[in-house]
Amino acid sequence: MKDKGILACIPGRTQRKTSVKYDWRSYKRRDRIEILFGKLKVWRRVATCYDRCPKVFLSAIALAAVVIYWL
Repeated sequence: MKDKGILACIPGRTQRKTSVKYDWRSYKRRDRIEILFGKLKVWRRVATCYDRCPKVFLSAIALAAVVIYWL
């Protein structure tokens, strides 16, 4: 991954002998996105992809995200 210029965004374990440098800002952003996807999976319509049309599916995701944000 280093050859392709990809930086680690997950911190290494504390038992590791050599520490891995990571970007804590991108780790925080990544964590927020994972939490949002976890909350979206609670919505059955989004988790099972009932909608066949991509526009309707994306609008269902947007609606669910707005409701989650305001709750």
